[in-house]
Amino acid sequence: MKSLKYYKKNTLFIIEKKFNQFIRTLQTFISNSIFFISIIIIGLTIYRTGFPLNDSRDLFIKSIILNLQILLLILFIIRFFKLIHTRSKKRVILGEFLLIALLSIFVLEHFVFQHKFKQILSSWYNFAESIYLVGTNIIIFLIEFSKKSLRFLEKYNPSVLFLSSFILLIIIGTLLLLLPSATYKGISLTDAFFISTSAVCVTGLITVDIPSTFTFFGKTIILSLIQAGGIGIMTFTTFFGLFFTGSSSFKDQLIIKDIIASETISEIFKTLLKIIVFTFIIEFFGFIFIWFSIDPHLTLNSDNIKFSIFHTVSAFCNAGFSTKSAGLMDSMLQHNYLLHMVIAFLIIAGGIGFPILLNYYKLLKHLFYNFGRILKGKSYSHKPHIINVNSRLVIITTSLLILFGAIFFLIFEYNNSLKGYSLGEKIIFSFFASVTPRTAGFNTIDYATVLPITALLTMFLMWIGASPSGTGGGIKTSTFAIAILNIFSFAKGKNRIEVWRREISSQSVRKAFAVIQLSLLVVGLSIVLVSSFNPELDFIKVIFECFSAFGTVGLSMGITPHLSEASKWVIIVTMFLGRVGTLTLFIAFLRKVSTVKYKYPTDEILIN
Repeated sequence: MKSLKYYKKNTLFIIEKKFNQFIRTLQTFISNSIFFISIIIIGLTIYRTGFPLNDSRDLFIKSIILNLQILLLILFIIRFFKLIHTRSKKRVILGEFLLIALLSIFVLEHFVFQHKFKQILSSWYNFAESIYLVGTNIIIFLIEFSKKSLRFLEKYNPSVLFLSSFILLIIIGTLLLLLPSATYKGISLTDAFFISTSAVCVTGLITVDIPSTFTFFGKTIILSLIQAGGIGIMTFTTFFGLFFTGSSSFKDQLIIKDIIASETISEIFKTLLKIIVFTFIIEFFGFIFIWFSIDPHLTLNSDNIKFSIFHTVSAFCNAGFSTKSAGLMDSMLQHNYLLHMVIAFLIIAGGIGFPILLNYYKLLKHLFYNFGRILKGKSYSHKPHIINVNSRLVIITTSLLILFGAIFFLIFEYNNSLKGYSLGEKIIFSFFASVTPRTAGFNTIDYATVLPITALLTMFLMWIGASPSGTGGGIKTSTFAIAILNIFSFAKGKNRIEVWRREISSQSVRKAFAVIQLSLLVVGLSIVLVSSFNPELDFIKVIFECFSAFGTVGLSMGITPHLSEASKWVIIVTMFLGRVGTLTLFIAFLRKVSTVKYKYPTDEILIN
């Protein structure tokens, strides 16, 4: 009798184990199927959009995409019920439900409400349908790719992954820009790679005229590359990966913490969410203000809307790309001072760095909390050191660089490029000219006409660049600040750097000087190579171009289109190194030494 009970119990256990194994296998199969189907749909969509097709072939491809969308919907519904059965996290179930809703809307629109939608949207119908279809499938692909990308965190060096993400994005961007429908008359491989690198590395240097070379499809590709490169593709993938998987290993969390500069491991997902939300909130308000600056009535003009979206993303991501051939020097924009100020503040917001924005958000949250306490008759709740040393250092350094840059630009160019303007206009031009070298690249004056001393000042600002974890390049404001503080500390006879009753770690100091040395090496080598490949170009203009490329600024004295093929590739590499960081490259390919447990006797080296 006992043996019979044992046999039944054992049989049930085996059946349950095999059933659970089958469920896991089915879940893996469904996830892989969704991933590969999304790749096929995106491939077909790119083929349909990027190549000129006749009506019959276009209709055939569209029907294949529709059938694949229906298959995706079925797979998502199956997986949705599986998630409910396994009691997955609420956010994972909610995310899956939203994806099902997106796919359902598209299927219902096509089979049930197509006639009504055509009546409502009229001439906008085909455009809206395409945007919805492409957007939905990109989101699905990005989510599924993000889930799989989390596995790579445990296998590879984070620096290698960071570099690889930029290289992969540049290659994809290059291939997309080479599509026939992306340009009016075609583009060379070198120019496509140059523009893709400039967009991903948010530089703004261009070898071809953007409006006359690229179609709406091509400009959309450039805009997407700017957005992905500005925030960082790894920020997107880690966010979606964590949101839709609901969990990650402790090692993954440590790596992600370093990537996004989160203060604690427990705050990783919240930090990622805040970065994404802050980005789109700032860009939304930037879009409204730019739209208002060119059209105070906010009429639904497609050209104005496209202009506002493009320049908002380009400004916040510090890219400096424009849909106007002359940029902000266009006759319709050069004296639009509201537009200049909006773009300037978007540049500052993007370049200041997400850790600083989040830190001040924390302060604002604390102030609102205490305001509520005071209204209730309670005492003020003090919380010390909300604004950390890093935030203070970055804000003060950024403010001083903008202030002194504007003052010196006003003094140097008062009777040169600013001649003929009123004092108020000169101040606005000077302010903008001080902000834009901080990796943005928009210009309201012709830099080919500035004085040599102004060019030198601009190169200095471009070399420093944006702030850490911001959307720009350069050596960063904190690196420059540490170098200056170290000089004063040494002059006072101190053996460490102290600021606001805090000591700067020796590792930060060593890292700062390593970054400075490597930056000068890269820029110097770039200048030598470009000068040797293009000896006919003015040497000052070459230096300016190389500093602009390394700082991912995009300002130019007009020599970019005249560079030889070899010089273009030198600038491409310089832009890439300026964006990802030369030190990151060294860390990625040099083996890290474990903590040293010994110490040699010290010795003094003569310096001067």
